[in-house]
Amino acid sequence: MTSPTPEQHPHGHAHPHPHSASHGHGVPHGHGAPHADASVRGAVPADSAAVGEVQAAVWQVAYDGVVPVTVLDAFRPEAFAASWRASLETPPAGAFALLVARAGDQVVGFASVGPTQDPDADDETGELLALAVHPGARRAGHGSRLVNAAVAHLMDAGARRVHAWLLARDEDTRAFLVGAGFAPDGAFRDRVVGPNGETAREVRVVTDVSDPAPA
Repeated sequence: MTSPTPEQHPHGHAHPHPHSASHGHGVPHGHGAPHADASVRGAVPADSAAVGEVQAAVWQVAYDGVVPVTVLDAFRPEAFAASWRASLETPPAGAFALLVARAGDQVVGFASVGPTQDPDADDETGELLALAVHPGARRAGHGSRLVNAAVAHLMDAGARRVHAWLLARDEDTRAFLVGAGFAPDGAFRDRVVGPNGETAREVRVVTDVSDPAPA
């Protein structure tokens, strides 16, 4: 259940920047004390509007100066919401999932996962496709809970490795994911993010989630 990319749809994002964002994306996820009413669950179609609001709030900042202004202007909550609703109402086959972080009943963040499309990966590799926490809800542990739930979902689907792509300039997300057990593996790509062939450099972080060998 990937969010569309700018070159495919004007309301999309440049793949996962955890992220998300990402490939989300200039998103400084917090590590503060958890709230008693904080939770993560699988998204339902009724969550689409709230997920769209979070994505627009995060992507508009993360991609400012990265994508053309015409693409940035199209990062609208209602457009993101429509794409997520369609994906949730007609889920793609495979290990795709959209997870939402909640503070009480309010959706404050999301993560999407699925099989990786990386050509150098095998069928035991999943991908954190997008990750975002609303700016007003950071430093409450939502990002960590989302990553934990995302990795658990992929492991349940048989993944032994997890990849994530993020903007090369996104030091906050990179530091967050490194703290969560990911590490850069040296891979990078120049992703098309605009109608005239504009590109953005992305780097990959990976983590091994295979079960340790028995003692």
